[in-house]
Amino acid sequence: MSYQALYRVWRPQQFIDVVGQQHVTKTLQNALLQQKTSHAYLFSGPRGTGKTSAAKILAKAVNCEKAPVAEPCNECNSCLGITDGSIPDVIEIDAASNNGVEEIRDIRDKVKYAPNVVSYKVYIIDEVHMLSIGAFNALLKTLEEPPKHVIFILATTEPHKIPLTIISRCQRFDFKRITARDIVGRMTHIADESGVQYEEKALHVVARAAEGGMRDALSLLDQAISFSQGKVTVDDALTVTGAVSQVYLNRLAKAIFENQVADALQALEELLFQGKDPARLTEDLVLYFRDMLLHQTAPNLEESLERVMLDEDFKELAERVSPQHIYKFIDILNEAQQEMKFTNHARIYIEVSIVKLCQIEVESSASSAPEIGQLLQKVQNLENELKQLKATGVPVQQESAQAAPKKRASSSRKGFKAPTGMVQEVLKTATKEDLNLLKSRWGEMLEILNQRQMRSQAALLNDAEPVAANSKSFVLKFKYDIHCQMAMENAGFTEALGSIMGQLTGTDYQPIGIPENQWQSVREEFIKHQRTDDPDSAASEEVEEDPLIAEAKKLVGEDLIEIKD
Repeated sequence: MSYQALYRVWRPQQFIDVVGQQHVTKTLQNALLQQKTSHAYLFSGPRGTGKTSAAKILAKAVNCEKAPVAEPCNECNSCLGITDGSIPDVIEIDAASNNGVEEIRDIRDKVKYAPNVVSYKVYIIDEVHMLSIGAFNALLKTLEEPPKHVIFILATTEPHKIPLTIISRCQRFDFKRITARDIVGRMTHIADESGVQYEEKALHVVARAAEGGMRDALSLLDQAISFSQGKVTVDDALTVTGAVSQVYLNRLAKAIFENQVADALQALEELLFQGKDPARLTEDLVLYFRDMLLHQTAPNLEESLERVMLDEDFKELAERVSPQHIYKFIDILNEAQQEMKFTNHARIYIEVSIVKLCQIEVESSASSAPEIGQLLQKVQNLENELKQLKATGVPVQQESAQAAPKKRASSSRKGFKAPTGMVQEVLKTATKEDLNLLKSRWGEMLEILNQRQMRSQAALLNDAEPVAANSKSFVLKFKYDIHCQMAMENAGFTEALGSIMGQLTGTDYQPIGIPENQWQSVREEFIKHQRTDDPDSAASEEVEEDPLIAEAKKLVGEDLIEIKD
């Protein structure tokens, strides 16, 4: 073919031509001048950033007849032979297609032979991360201690896939993405030297679409030149790259900000009619608003802008839109981007997103003004309700509610003290009929508590049971002190418990809580007291010792028996 692509014709032949990688080229030039070149290098970075070109330039520089030099002369037989590929001592291997153990073993066998023409035999292994584990192992020893006349240069776009044992044996250089400004500068030089007519803004469109890769930028420029009619225009660049004209983006963003749904949808319709991809258009909008936010917060960082050019319409709109609105715009568009990945109807999602963007702005502008007034009105309503509650006597309950926590706090430190006097009064007039009546209705009472949304209170009664009762009150024994304390200090709960039992039994009972450990001592003391004072009393009979317990005491002794109800 008589025609060659621009990126092939303008491949860098000197370090100075490698754009945007000064941190790499400067280090290599110093090493060449000081004759401190390493036996192995690893060049890593994104595609199209100059890794293979730098490797070939380094191969020419170490073999240049005028060495040591910082740049190859490109005039001697060695430089010319390496450039046109006629010198067999510079071997370029594509690891993507030669990734087996046999290919690497072949290299290992041949490295011991001296170069035929030049001073150093240079192996350039491109896409080295594609090698198999066996191939890496075969390369390991040779890479660590090659002959003095051999240099290895490994290039990769995915260094994380390379074993650390390989990386540690190389000098690593990380190539970074080329800035849009550097890409535009290089394309300007190439276009001027090639006699191509162009609009400067067209080169900016191509540079931003290249995403940091010089080869991608030159390929897109090549397409734009072929597409154009004698001069590369902005429209040509937009068509080739698939990007959206900033005129349309400005128009669409203005319609969104001004809540003009019809105008926004019409601008969107025109873009889709031109064949723009909805997903790419959504990405352009995200980058547009991102650049707008960046321009507002850091106007001097023009190089950080990824999508827009600072025209007058953009600057005017950036002054009107607040950062809070931009945050909402980006969130909605980002959500639409995620949804588009899993649907065949991407157009619907972007149309819905445009409508949302317009409506959110309307809602925010409509609600921002009366928002404070609504809050003040709610505060006023609450104050009126508090006044009404105070008039009905709620403050007394509030004071008692406030006093209750203090009482709980003080009692919780010392432990709950049951009202033993009230318990003994119940025991004096307790009857088995009253106790059996309470126990028979106990399950129904728990169900009613649950139905009244008092589950947390009902849970306190899981380990509680009535142990004595008269016609007015009953003693409620709790297994744990804390449960007894929480239940008895809750006035609303005790009232509810008494009223429910009154509904079930026909008698209003007052519950008296007592922990299990205190109940045993109170009961035993009462029994002894009743036997001493009045052995024939009804209360004494009511709490008379169980015959089974008495028989057990005779068999094993009173000290070895623990009585639990």
